[in-house]
Amino acid sequence: PGSKTIMAAHSGVSLSADVGGSESGPAPDPAPGEGWKRPQFGTRYLTDPSQVFQHNAWDNVEWTEDQETAAKHKVLENSQPLPSEKQEDYENRANEYWNDFYKIHENRFFKDRHWLFTEFPELAPGRGRKLQTAVDCDGQTVQNHTGSASAQSVSECLDAMTLRKNDFPGSSATYRILEVGCGVGNTVFPILKTNNVPGIFVYCCDFSSTAVELVKSNEEYEPKRCFAFVHDLCNESAVFPVPDESLDIIVLIFVLSAVHPDKMQKSISRLSKLLKPGGMILLRDYGRYDMAQLRFKKGRCLSDNFYVRGDGTRVYFFTQDDLDGIFTSAGLEKVQNLVDRRLQVNRGKQLTMYRVWIQCKYRRPLPQVSGTQD
Repeated sequence: PGSKTIMAAHSGVSLSADVGGSESGPAPDPAPGEGWKRPQFGTRYLTDPSQVFQHNAWDNVEWTEDQETAAKHKVLENSQPLPSEKQEDYENRANEYWNDFYKIHENRFFKDRHWLFTEFPELAPGRGRKLQTAVDCDGQTVQNHTGSASAQSVSECLDAMTLRKNDFPGSSATYRILEVGCGVGNTVFPILKTNNVPGIFVYCCDFSSTAVELVKSNEEYEPKRCFAFVHDLCNESAVFPVPDESLDIIVLIFVLSAVHPDKMQKSISRLSKLLKPGGMILLRDYGRYDMAQLRFKKGRCLSDNFYVRGDGTRVYFFTQDDLDGIFTSAGLEKVQNLVDRRLQVNRGKQLTMYRVWIQCKYRRPLPQVSGTQD
């Protein structure tokens, strides 16, 4: 049938069903873990609502008007913000809450995110093709990720790639990936396993020193191929261990949503400076009216669409326009900005759970090349 999917709206579904995550703590990774593969954004469409419990998940599900109205009402109902002193306390103690989270759960909470290579093939640059960097200065050409080239003078190229004069972890690599908010390594270690080829170096950082220590103590951590460090994305004076214009890819997976909305723009603007021309930021995060948002009760709202969980960690729920504004204001150009609406099913409990995630790819523009005159 066409590209649109009929919504499987069961009137008996409870928005507060106990299905994990939201008020008590961050939800476990919404995407399935190791051994589970699906086509990009899925191809399982529900056209007959009576068949909803035949599978565990349905892709690209559209909401009915009534369901969207009910979701808006639910959010409005629980939108009274906490007193400012409470909000300041959660902001000031954010590091403490995340450290406590990882001390309790260690590496047992999230599954390795092998699904990332389906959605973000940029994280597996060595698979089946020649490794290409965002900008490859060989004295004559500038290469982008698709392999197309444009003329540029040697001096301009060297100006853009001053990192070659510096000595830093991974300085000899030709393809560099940074994950911000790495947690205990559920993205980093699959990247290292998948890209066991020369020339690729992975950086990973987290706000939580406990999380970073768990990464470093993992038997799969290889200092020759990876560098883990503690970093507060919101701290404007915090320094990254790499120079500007040195990274091909920056990954943020359910991370920006944990940042205070007032600090998101400056955080992304600082990250964008680390990208080589042609380099990209890859993001996947919570979308507006996701099940996790609708489960918050009164007394958990900090500001519009920004909440605090029972364990003190916080979460924001984005629209596509929210993220487009942040990335374009940072000087990046849109490659992808999509809503992934999925209906997850618990067949044993006969529950339906409506998830909304947003997936983005934004690129730092390639240098403008002036034309030549005949």
